[in-house]
Amino acid sequence: MNFSRIASVGIFFSFFSLIQFSCTPQKKELKEKTTTDSLVISIPTFNADSAYEYIQAQVDFGPRTPNSKAHKKCGDYLLKEMTRFGGQITVQKADLIGWDGTTLKARNIIASFNPEKTTRILLLAHWDCRPWSDHDPNPANHKKPVLGANDAASGVGVLMEIARQLQAQKTTVGIDILFVDMEDYGEPEWYEGEKTEKSWCLGSQYWAKNPHVPGYRARYGILLDMVGVPNATFPKEQHSMYYAPHVVEKVWNEATANGFDTYFVNKQGGAITDDHLPINQIIGIPTIDIIHYDENGFGDFWHTQNDTMENIDKTTLKAVGQTLLGVIYKERE
Repeated sequence: MNFSRIASVGIFFSFFSLIQFSCTPQKKELKEKTTTDSLVISIPTFNADSAYEYIQAQVDFGPRTPNSKAHKKCGDYLLKEMTRFGGQITVQKADLIGWDGTTLKARNIIASFNPEKTTRILLLAHWDCRPWSDHDPNPANHKKPVLGANDAASGVGVLMEIARQLQAQKTTVGIDILFVDMEDYGEPEWYEGEKTEKSWCLGSQYWAKNPHVPGYRARYGILLDMVGVPNATFPKEQHSMYYAPHVVEKVWNEATANGFDTYFVNKQGGAITDDHLPINQIIGIPTIDIIHYDENGFGDFWHTQNDTMENIDKTTLKAVGQTLLGVIYKERE
């Protein structure tokens, strides 16, 4: 994720509606069971310790930058774990061309749960790391790779824990977890040539044009990006509100019901170019982006050498993971 991408499409706030802050957020006790249409639904408890360990495991490989040994090892690890969790695995391999002409050996990894179900929900996060710390305060670090604990091991770790829960307790609909590659290879800040949004999100562009199942459809999609920071705030991202406002409201209402409204804030966000855009614009699946952003941007460690495990908070992981579990386990065909 890159601030220049936001600037390129324009960070802007809606002038057509006023969105109020939630003034008196209160913690509410999580309930393991809820009732919808007289049907008792059992919702698993999200294990933030487990998600944290999945994030740590990715970070331990080092920066998962394109074509690196760490990238290959981490991809193999994700395949092994998602297979162990019982997902039906599909691997998309593709040679994608970066902005600088580099051939990038990409792997999109898809794990499908309840593959026989026609009603499906898509959950996704990117698993590659930025090759350049182009926002580091030290210019000497600008061409060093980012370790990527938050961007983007955090989203992958949350989805891995959800996959583990899916193995233990099935949903009534199908779930596809997509680990998308080559999101973060867009032009660095120090590049002086022409910049384009299409240099980002290469893996999701490829998947949207070549879904793992011909004619693939999902009821909706949810993207996680940078969901591990302490005291995170997730505003209602503007592209999400344009393409899938009903999904935004579904997720934010679930978060509020579970006492997580200090994270999922009732506030209009900026328009961010991220992996949800190709899925909305190319394949036409209404997809939202859960992404941390506040008055300080993505955090002072974003795209720097400081995107490390010190910036991962289990309480935030819990808020995101438990909200997603509530959403998907309440879905009915």
